[in-house]
Amino acid sequence: SYALNSASIAAISITAVGSLLIAGYMFGLEKGFGLFVAVLSGLLAGLVVGLTSDYFTNRIHRPAQFIARSAQSGAAIDMLTGFSIGLLSTVLPIIGIAVAAVAAFSMAGFYGICLAGVGMLSVTGIIVASDAYGPIVDNAGSIVEQSGMPKRIRKTTDTLDSVGNTTKAICKGFAIGSAALTAIALFATYASPEMANIKTLDLLDSRVVAGFFIGGATVALFCALTILAVGRNAFRMVGEVRRQFKKIPGLMEGKAKPDYARCVDIATRGALKELVIPSVSALVVPIAVGLSLGKEALGGFLAGSIGVGLVFALLMANAGGAWDNAKKYIELGRFGGKGSKTHVAAVIGDTVGDPFKD
Repeated sequence: SYALNSASIAAISITAVGSLLIAGYMFGLEKGFGLFVAVLSGLLAGLVVGLTSDYFTNRIHRPAQFIARSAQSGAAIDMLTGFSIGLLSTVLPIIGIAVAAVAAFSMAGFYGICLAGVGMLSVTGIIVASDAYGPIVDNAGSIVEQSGMPKRIRKTTDTLDSVGNTTKAICKGFAIGSAALTAIALFATYASPEMANIKTLDLLDSRVVAGFFIGGATVALFCALTILAVGRNAFRMVGEVRRQFKKIPGLMEGKAKPDYARCVDIATRGALKELVIPSVSALVVPIAVGLSLGKEALGGFLAGSIGVGLVFALLMANAGGAWDNAKKYIELGRFGGKGSKTHVAAVIGDTVGDPFKD
């Protein structure tokens, strides 16, 4: 975790120095410095998002350990604690993004906000590499378990997998933060004469307020449909596994091979089919709002979806990672260790956390 965080900080530092040199060379010292500050604000906001995700999801820190401790009281308390930790994890990143937006705008207007978003995205290389690290070590652990390697090797891969959960949450945080900054810049385009030509969004206008509420509700609808899709496909997978145990002789005793291809097919088909309705809803609802309530309502819709979407995205990504690492913390032997009632409660929490991360 320390090595990956150090790599991210190094990437941010190198990008900051390069931005200062390029901005000064292209625009001169005075104007270039303002543009550099806009880029730097995005970089720092990304750093805040990353470090916050690390703190709230890494099992070496108190939040994940607190969730693990709460699992001693059962699955319900484990889930409530994890959800609360997820909510807490949204506060600092949102403040960081808000400060970056104000700082960037004060330096270079909406162009500065665009630069802040670009600044956060400029370290995509190391962030995506860290994100890819997660599933690699996760699959390595599965290979160790399936091949019957010693438990000490599995403990090593579990430690790496715990770090992978954190890096995945950090990567999602960067994507969420940069999307928020870019979405703010979208308002500048929307207000231009070539587009809607709206200079202000009046909260006393009922159409703007209606659009704002519908925008927030659309985010909730998308999340609900996605989580329900995960549940439905998981049910199909469980049904297929049970069918194979019944129909394939010797499978329960380990003397026969399961039909892996069928399980992969169910997962792949489900992932494509189940996302059709959520994706269509995200496309259709804004158009319907704009046509039925007008351009002012559509502006309110954008504001509502950005605000609520930012909270939902950070909450789900961080809570999911925290639940997973709380379970792994217990598997180290804490609070009864693997197989205990506390571990069972943590596994249930992690089962909720997996679709949250999706």
